[in-house]
Amino acid sequence: MLEFIGRADRSCDGVSRRNFLKVGALAIGGLTLPQLLRARAEQPSLANRKSVILIWLAGGPSHIDMYDLKPDAPREVRGEFNPIDTNVSGVRIGEHLPHQARIMDKLAVVRSAYHTNAGHGMGSQWMQTGYQATIEVNDNIYPSTGSVVARMRGANDPLLPAYVNLPKQVAFGKAAYLGASYNPFSPDSNPNDPGFQVRNLKLPRRVDAARLERRKDLLRDLDTIRRDIDTKGDLEGLDAFYRDGLEMVTNTKAQAAFDVNKESDKLRERYGRNDLGQSCLLARRLVQAGVTFVSVQAGGGWDTHKDNFREQKVRLLPQFDTAVSALVTDLCDRGLQDEVLVMAMGEFGRTPKINRDAGRDHWPGAMSILYAGGGLKMGQAVGTTNALAEYPTTKPYTPGCVLSTMYHVLGIDHNHAFYDQAQRPLQILAEGEPIKELVG
Repeated sequence: MLEFIGRADRSCDGVSRRNFLKVGALAIGGLTLPQLLRARAEQPSLANRKSVILIWLAGGPSHIDMYDLKPDAPREVRGEFNPIDTNVSGVRIGEHLPHQARIMDKLAVVRSAYHTNAGHGMGSQWMQTGYQATIEVNDNIYPSTGSVVARMRGANDPLLPAYVNLPKQVAFGKAAYLGASYNPFSPDSNPNDPGFQVRNLKLPRRVDAARLERRKDLLRDLDTIRRDIDTKGDLEGLDAFYRDGLEMVTNTKAQAAFDVNKESDKLRERYGRNDLGQSCLLARRLVQAGVTFVSVQAGGGWDTHKDNFREQKVRLLPQFDTAVSALVTDLCDRGLQDEVLVMAMGEFGRTPKINRDAGRDHWPGAMSILYAGGGLKMGQAVGTTNALAEYPTTKPYTPGCVLSTMYHVLGIDHNHAFYDQAQRPLQILAEGEPIKELVG
């Protein structure tokens, strides 16, 4: 919410300028007006409309049961699942990912990612920001990748938010010291529900068209406000930005982009009629419309300390396999495979050794990262782990490497520095370089 102090007289709708003028109602999709205006100012050129869909597998997916199976390992390590061939010679993945196996030429798996923290909060922060937290936390200390992208690039279309979380806010997906205006917008509603609606994409009922016009007149009166009341420079160019901002509030483009019901029943079935599948379909609609970064956290339950194989076989892997294969194929069918990068990962992998509850525990020593599109080199598996999938034996890649590859796709310099609350310069990433096998 923006608040201004002005003179004591009243406007035609009874607002006192001696009191704070609250402009927070002039927002679209839950985003503050400054965020939308900043997105307009930082709009990328039409020649570079790259975007990212991150499928966040919260809890930690089991690399050894999905992309890095070890059929020759002891039974207490290899588990119940077997590897199957893919359409790329020499690349085999888990038997419960058959749809992805058929499109492996459109995918790339990095099998040798790792870090050293087995805590959910700290591992999530590391993988989503590139920085390791020193304490277990439940909120961002460092900016999430989506927030960095929103700050550095803005939206591909200024009438849409730059950064969206589906179907609700993703843990550790916030902006931290970049400021709340770079937090994600989230519909907080399941797109698989028949009555799916997105909050705040329409003016509140109490703000009709006539009242909005009065607010426009009121904002025109703000020309007399001195810009030196703002010590941070947030009001620079305010008048022109607010004229544009009011146009954004009343546009229907965002409403249309979020309307997943416009898709055919056949395509919706192809993605899977569940929260993960429909969130991935909605993510495709959003990036195609002009959102730059979408994080999807749905289908949950990857923290498989118990009944690891039943949970994966019955629910987790079929939903994930269906959604990813449909998303990648849909993007390719629309000619968007080079414009949109899809990534799937969690905070760590799972222990190679199966525990007494038929589960696998936290294991940051090795994990697999899935990439698709974005102009990267597909149809390969990068890196290897040892015979028990415990640690990388070739090409070890840190969280910084994983994320700098994504920033490379977007044309963002991962060495760029921001200033935190203490005015310390912090680079976007503390370490890492793009994965050479993917970027060429």
